Amino acid sequence: GQRPVGQLPWGHVIELLEKLDDAELRDWYSAKDIAHGWSRPMLAHQIKTDLHLREGAAPSNFPHALERTDSELAQQITKDPFTLEFLAIDGDAAERQLEDRLVERIIDTLRELGPGFAFVGRQVHFDVEGDDFFVDLLFFHVEQLRYVVIELKTTKFDPRDAGQLGFYVALVEDRLRRPQHQPTVGMLLVADKNESVVRYALAGTTQPIAVSRYDLSPAEQAALPAEDALTRAVALELDDHTPQSPPPHRKQSSRGGSGV
Repeated sequence: GQRPVGQLPWGHVIELLEKLDDAELRDWYSAKDIAHGWSRPMLAHQIKTDLHLREGAAPSNFPHALERTDSELAQQITKDPFTLEFLAIDGDAAERQLEDRLVERIIDTLRELGPGFAFVGRQVHFDVEGDDFFVDLLFFHVEQLRYVVIELKTTKFDPRDAGQLGFYVALVEDRLRRPQHQPTVGMLLVADKNESVVRYALAGTTQPIAVSRYDLSPAEQAALPAEDALTRAVALELDDHTPQSPPPHRKQSSRGGSGV
């Protein structure tokens, strides 16, 4: 049959020929391009950031926390690292302008989660025997039919982060998952991580979670808004760009930090 590259627009073929010398890699990216309907700039971005090395590469406890077939599927939707591609930032930019530009680029990066991810809600509220808890960002993977809880940390991975995310995964699994759904998983995005610490933390966590690093330069990392403000800003932007009816249990909260 026809090779994948033969089904692409000429501009995409040029990208593949100019950026990749390996025929197998060209076929791999061609197949992804066809499957996901990438634009030419998106194809260029994925090649530049070595998607073939990052896809499915996040350390996780899925093999122990999920059935084998489901574990392999869940692993496919992870990446490590995530790449945050920022345009040059003017050093004299006003604070509001800087935050707006950062948020724009974080939204672009969330799109890198890949096809199938649908945004469900932010600050999704759960009442546990009178105690209130709020899941920052909740997604649903429409191809794998599972909820995905995503937490963004602007700091280095701490084992307590795994415990907190596992708790949120358990809440979503108990309160929102339907019989036809696959098990809920969690994805933690951190500024940095010690792989050994991550391995020990995952071994001690019963809920299925993965831990990914995201790439930023030190200057860009220092310029990020506070974690709570960042999460709210990301969610607000997603809200504005995602037509939907309000999900169940959804409630906005101001649990600390200033809005962006």
